[in-house]
Amino acid sequence: MQIHDLIGYLAAALTTCSFVPQALHTFRTRDVRGISLGMYSVFTVGIALWLVYGLVLGAWPIVVANAITLVLAGAILAMKLRYGRCRKGV
Repeated sequence: MQIHDLIGYLAAALTTCSFVPQALHTFRTRDVRGISLGMYSVFTVGIALWLVYGLVLGAWPIVVANAITLVLAGAILAMKLRYGRCRKGV
């Protein structure tokens, strides 16, 4: 493994792991009041495009990190859509 691959995997691991606390908190509490629907919508599309980019290049650090992040961000976005509407009157 070359140094640039190692840097890519480390960067991918760190940025992907940064989503885990937010995802766990959101899954546990169902509290999505502090999450911006617009930001997560754009972010999720951006992550999907990074995933496609990584696939086209065959860059596995990009593919793996963005596949995991897409699942986490997509789940948070889905919860925002589902639970965000329930609490508007609260």
